[in-house]
Amino acid sequence: MSKVTKVLILLNDMVYESTAPQHALRFARCYRKRGMETTIMIWGPMGAIMTKKNKVGGAQNYDVKIQECLDLGVKIKCCELAASIIGMTQDEMIPGTEIITTKELTNTLIEYTEEGQLIMYV
Repeated sequence: MSKVTKVLILLNDMVYESTAPQHALRFARCYRKRGMETTIMIWGPMGAIMTKKNKVGGAQNYDVKIQECLDLGVKIKCCELAASIIGMTQDEMIPGTEIITTKELTNTLIEYTEEGQLIMYV
């Protein structure tokens, strides 16, 4: 069995009506502080809202929490389909987060699986 060195956290949930985004960001910080390469992949349109900069509403300030993760070296990626469904462009996203293709998302899932790395769905 190989040692886990990378963590992929999948998020597809409502931003303001769920604890899933909070868990994703907390888990990401913990794994990154342990030295693991950590990526949060957002693949649903309501999850994509989390990467939109200067959001208003909800009890959580996700912009600050996302920036904390980015500062630690966590990669935060959003599926282009999810972003396009809500009409969001890269320019509207928190700097440091990025839009990726569905192909890149699926290839990453295969890569992590083949390498025996950790994939979490929150």
